Amino acid sequence: MDHHDWADAQVERTVAVDRHDLDYAVYEAGADNDGPPVVFLHGIPTWSYLWRDAAPALAEHRHVLAPDFVGYGNSSNRDGFDRSVRAQTVALADFLAERPGNDVDFVAHDIGGAVALRYAAARPEAVGRMVLSNAACFDSWPVEFVNSLGVPGETEGWDDEELDDKLDFLFAEGAYDEADPEWLAGMKAPWKRDGGRTALARAAVSTNTNHTTEIEYGDITADLLCLWGGEDVLQPAENGERLVAETAGDGEVVALDEAYHWVTQDRPEAYREHLLDFLSD
Repeated sequence: MDHHDWADAQVERTVAVDRHDLDYAVYEAGADNDGPPVVFLHGIPTWSYLWRDAAPALAEHRHVLAPDFVGYGNSSNRDGFDRSVRAQTVALADFLAERPGNDVDFVAHDIGGAVALRYAAARPEAVGRMVLSNAACFDSWPVEFVNSLGVPGETEGWDDEELDDKLDFLFAEGAYDEADPEWLAGMKAPWKRDGGRTALARAAVSTNTNHTTEIEYGDITADLLCLWGGEDVLQPAENGERLVAETAGDGEVVALDEAYHWVTQDRPEAYREHLLDFLSD
C-alpha cells in the first residue's frame, strides 16, 4: 500500500486540545471484529503510514485505529497549537472518549510510546496490553538532531533540495539496509507540502523530556511487549528492559536484530509475527 492509498483509507474526526478544535485523520479497519480496539501510535517525524505493514494484518483479527497525531500527516498542521506528548495524549483521550467502551490496547513507536505510557498511567483500568517499540520514555529523549529542527528559522531556511536531504538523513540513514523507496516517499510526503517545514519545526520544538519523567510508571498495569529494534542507538533496548522492570503488568523484551530505530521498516515480517502472536487472541 503506498501513502496515497493509505491517505484515501483515512477518515476525518475532530479532537479538542486546549480549546482548539483540530482535524484528526485516522486509518480504521476491522471494525466488525470482537474485542477492544488496538490503537497504533506513531512518533516523530512519522505519521500513521508507519504502520502500513502491521495495522492491516492485525485488522484481520482486531479492530484497528491508527491516528495521525495533531500537527502530523493529514491531521491539522496549521500554526497555533501544542504538539507535545501531553497535548497528543489529550487529543487521543478526546478521540477515544467518543467511542463505546473504555478498553484499548496500544501499539506505539517513538513518542507514540510516550503517549501510550501517559495514557496508561492515568487510566490503568482501560489499557489491557501494550506493544512498545523504541519508545521515548524516562529521560531518553529528545535526540540532538530533532532538537536542532526546532531552532527558530532553521527549517524555513532550507530550499527544496536541502529539505529532501534532511528528510533522507532522518529516514534513509535510519534504516538498517536500504530503505524501501515506497516507504521513504510516504514518510517524507507530509513534510514536503506547503507549510511542512514549519510543521516539522513545531513538532520538534514540542519534544519535552518532562512529559515522560513525570509519569508514574508503577501505576501502569497493562501487559507489556517491548518489541524493539535491537541495534537502535537512539532508544536502546535497555530502555525496554527498564520499562518491564518499572511497570506493574507482565512484561517481555524482544529485541529484533538487524533493526535500527525504524524497526517496522527494517523487520516487517518478524514485527508482524510478534504483534499477531501478542494481540490477535
